[in-house]
Amino acid sequence: MIEVSVPGDKSIGHRCLLLAALARGESRLSGLPPSLDVASTISCLRSLGVSLEDEGAGEVKVTGPTAWRTPAEPLDCGNSGTTARLLTGLLAGLGVEAELRGDASLSARPMDRVVYPLQAMGARMAYVEQPDHLPLRIERRASGALRALRYRPRVSSAQVRGALLLAAVSGRTDLVIEDRHRPRDHSERILRYMGAPVLTESVGVGERVSFRSSGWDGALSPLAARVPGDISSAAFLLVASLLRGSSLTVRSVGLNPSRIAFLRVLEGAGARVDVAESGEEAGEPVGDVSVYPPSGLSPFSVEGDTVPGLIDEIPALAVLASRVDGVSHIRGAAELRVKESDRLALIASNLSALDVRCDESDDGLRIEGSTEPIVGSVRTEGDHRIAMAFAALGAAPGCSIVVDDPDCVDVSFPGFWETLGRVTSGGVER
Repeated sequence: MIEVSVPGDKSIGHRCLLLAALARGESRLSGLPPSLDVASTISCLRSLGVSLEDEGAGEVKVTGPTAWRTPAEPLDCGNSGTTARLLTGLLAGLGVEAELRGDASLSARPMDRVVYPLQAMGARMAYVEQPDHLPLRIERRASGALRALRYRPRVSSAQVRGALLLAAVSGRTDLVIEDRHRPRDHSERILRYMGAPVLTESVGVGERVSFRSSGWDGALSPLAARVPGDISSAAFLLVASLLRGSSLTVRSVGLNPSRIAFLRVLEGAGARVDVAESGEEAGEPVGDVSVYPPSGLSPFSVEGDTVPGLIDEIPALAVLASRVDGVSHIRGAAELRVKESDRLALIASNLSALDVRCDESDDGLRIEGSTEPIVGSVRTEGDHRIAMAFAALGAAPGCSIVVDDPDCVDVSFPGFWETLGRVTSGGVER
């Protein structure tokens, strides 16, 4: 049995950093991933006046309360949609003036999904160049607090939910979000762990999240937490191992129930999956995940309520489907079109270029797998998850894949290629 570890979960890391900046006292965070996305959040917080000391090896000390200030220069969010959207909510709640910018990829991603509800709460902000896209200028409120909001998002999104919760908590105003589906709940878990009155209730297949400011003194307890390993990063290694027909254990990853639908899909395809929970960090369950390949994988379908819980793992599942004898379906995944790239289009075009039958629809893919050798090159358009997915495909026996931009994986998983090398003896060219 091969054993590996993965970097800390960047979704959790972003939120721990932002919420530690709101806490009263000294927070200590360890296990932060050395990813470019998390580095963007750290840089932005420092520009806003947050006392944040880097103690090395993924450890930081954050000391509050923060004397928030208007940054002298625009805040550079790099390629990180989480940084941009969560910071928009935080700054709207605080009433701090700033301009947010990003790279070309991030500037092509939609922002209205957080801007519209924040404006409904009374936040003042305006697009600098084109509607719905960065750069975005957040303006100081002339007077008054944010207004209470009851909101039903059109798209179930952990980033939207997190942005609105940050605005409500930092602005001390009531909030109710009613989601048709259940996205990741990292923001809610960490806020409750720090003492904020955030309530989550099931409503049919959806979820209601409430924050009530009355009766709360506004104090968030400091954090002392180790960020668990990123289950989304682990997904690509688990798929590579299954494609090679070998067993693998990934140590100390986050096992948040809103993040492990991917493992259920693997089980549905015939793989044996063992999960050993070992504890909690900041309200997040942590443990080890092991996979054992079957004699043959079965076709599978991903659709409906399961999609929000595995949206980042769909590229990995798509390449797995390409090696399963039969037809697999992915439906209800239109959100993939507005990630770092149009992931549906890129997956389809790359698989087709590798002579895998893949039919693209508005919200999904139909993939006809085979066991024939696959040899060729793929284009990533700088998307880290596309690169890691096709690297996993290259791990399959008889397959050899050239990835055009191997360095793009550093956005989320520095050291990916070395770790993949421990899982497989070759088949992927950089």
